[in-house]
Amino acid sequence: MISIQNISKVYAMYKRPSDRLLEVATGKLRHTSFHALDNISLHVEPGQMLALIGPNGSGKSTLLQIVAGIVEPSRGTVRVDGRVAALLELGAGFNPEFSGRENVLLNGEIMGRTHEEMIEALPRIEAFAGIGEFIDRPVKEYSSGMYVRLAFSTAIHVEPDVLIVDEALAVGDAIFSRRCVEKFEELKARGVTILFVSHDLGLVKRLADRAVFLHQGRVMAEGRPSDVVNRYVGLVLEHHAPRAEDGRERQGESTFRHGDGVSRIVSVDFLDADGRTATTVPSGAAVTVRIRARFERPCELPVAGILIRNRLGLDVFGTNTRVEGRELEPAGPGDELTVDFQFDCLLAGHEYTLTAAMQNWDGTSQDWLDDVLSFRVADRRQVAGVASLPVTLEARLERSARKD
Repeated sequence: MISIQNISKVYAMYKRPSDRLLEVATGKLRHTSFHALDNISLHVEPGQMLALIGPNGSGKSTLLQIVAGIVEPSRGTVRVDGRVAALLELGAGFNPEFSGRENVLLNGEIMGRTHEEMIEALPRIEAFAGIGEFIDRPVKEYSSGMYVRLAFSTAIHVEPDVLIVDEALAVGDAIFSRRCVEKFEELKARGVTILFVSHDLGLVKRLADRAVFLHQGRVMAEGRPSDVVNRYVGLVLEHHAPRAEDGRERQGESTFRHGDGVSRIVSVDFLDADGRTATTVPSGAAVTVRIRARFERPCELPVAGILIRNRLGLDVFGTNTRVEGRELEPAGPGDELTVDFQFDCLLAGHEYTLTAAMQNWDGTSQDWLDDVLSFRVADRRQVAGVASLPVTLEARLERSARKD
C-alpha cells in the first residue's frame, strides 16, 4: 500500500553557483523557487497498479523518487507498507565496476533479502534477464538494454510488496518488453502494488487499474486509464492547436472534447446497412459512421476522421478523409458538412467506442470528441484478437501406404 499526503517538492534555482554563498553571507534571497510537485495526494491499494503519465518535466520521476525514499519532500508525508523494489533512472543502483552477478547479490541484500535467498534466486534472475555470459562481466561493459534486463529481473525476483518502475522498459527490445508485461500481470495477480511511469499510452490502458495525469507538478486528472489518457492527449493537441484571433489558445470544453473551434461537430451516428441507428451489429456487416459538423470560421482544407477503440481503450482502427484520398471542399462560417464513412465491420465480438474528429489539413484538431458513442459487435465465431477476417479453408490429407 502507498499513501501520499500533500506532497510538495520545491527546488531553489540559482543563476550562478556563487549566488548560494552570497545568499548565506548576506541573508538576501538570490534564488527563485521551482515547484516540481505541488500538494500531491494519492492512495494506491495493495495489489493495485497505478500509472503516472504526463509530459516531460511534469514531476513524475520526482514523485517516484520520493516514494522510493531517494528524495526528501519539502512538505507532506509518504507511507509505503512492505518491501520496496525500485527501478528508476538508468545507471542507478548498480556499481559499474562490479559484475552483473555481484550487483544482483548486493542489490538483493540491500532490498532486504538474505545472501542465501539471493543465491537461490540467481538462476531465475539470470534466465529472465537473458544476458548470457555477460552476467560475469563488469556492468560498465553493458549496453543500456542489457542493464535494464538485469535490473528489472533483479527487482521482480526479490519478491517485493511494492514495485516502482520509471520508464525503464522503453530501452528494452520487443521480446523482452512482452515478457515484462506478462510479469507485471503475474505480479498484480500476486497482490504486488505497482507504481510506474510510462509514455506508452497503450501499455497504460492495458495494464493499469488507475492512472494519474501530472502537469507542472499538479494532478490534472485521476481515474480510469482510458479517461485519463484521453485528457492527456487532449492537452497535447490543444498545446499544438493554432491560436485564436485574440492571441489565446482555445481550450477544450470538457475532458473529452478539444480543438481550435474552426468547426464544431453537431452529431455522430453509427448506422447499420439499412441506415438505421444501431448499437449492435453482426461481425462483417456493412456500417456507416456519419459525422455532421458546422463551421464557425473559414477553412480551406477541412478533414474529418474516425477512430475505433476496444474496451481497454486501445486503438483498433482509425482513418480520415485525407488518408482516404478525399479532399473536402473549402467551407465558410455557417456551412454544414456531412461525411459518411462506410465500411464492413470486420471486428471480433466485443464492445467498442467511436471517436470522431474534425481537423485541419496539418492534423491539428478543430473539434475532437473522444469516445462519443459505443457499439457492440456480435460474432458467432470465437476468434482471437479484435479482427474477424473472412477465411477460406483448404485441407489435404496424404495417406501413407499401409500394409494390411
